[in-house]
Amino acid sequence: MILEKIFEPAYEEKELFKITVKKEWQISTARRNLNQLAKAKGFNINQTAELVTSISELAYNLFFHTTDGGEITISIIEDFANTAIKLISRDTGPGIESIETALQDGYSTNGGLGGGLPGVKRLMDDFSISSTQNGTLISCIKWRS
Repeated sequence: MILEKIFEPAYEEKELFKITVKKEWQISTARRNLNQLAKAKGFNINQTAELVTSISELAYNLFFHTTDGGEITISIIEDFANTAIKLISRDTGPGIESIETALQDGYSTNGGLGGGLPGVKRLMDDFSISSTQNGTLISCIKWRS
């Protein structure tokens, strides 16, 4: 009997920087930094716009929906064939009452259009969210194509 080894792609993830979002002007800093990174890593104009839109939505949520802002971590993921940018948004409260409801188009707790989280989910290749009364963690990844 011949045993075959199955090799999974070796991914390397490297955290590049963290952006604290407590003030509204920090949202534009997040957008600008991610725009520069995406261009430097060869993401096309559409992918760059999707990334910048996503970080903008995540940062606005930190500013408008938390008691003390939060933090967005930007990492790069590389394997032998491709590159991705990973965004992680963290805050310490008050949490999302119903994730299922929050991910529905049109749902808003502050009178907005309700496209933020559902939009981020659509724009990114991978999206996960967890939330308790002690905070919310959102992780999303966009692969370069």
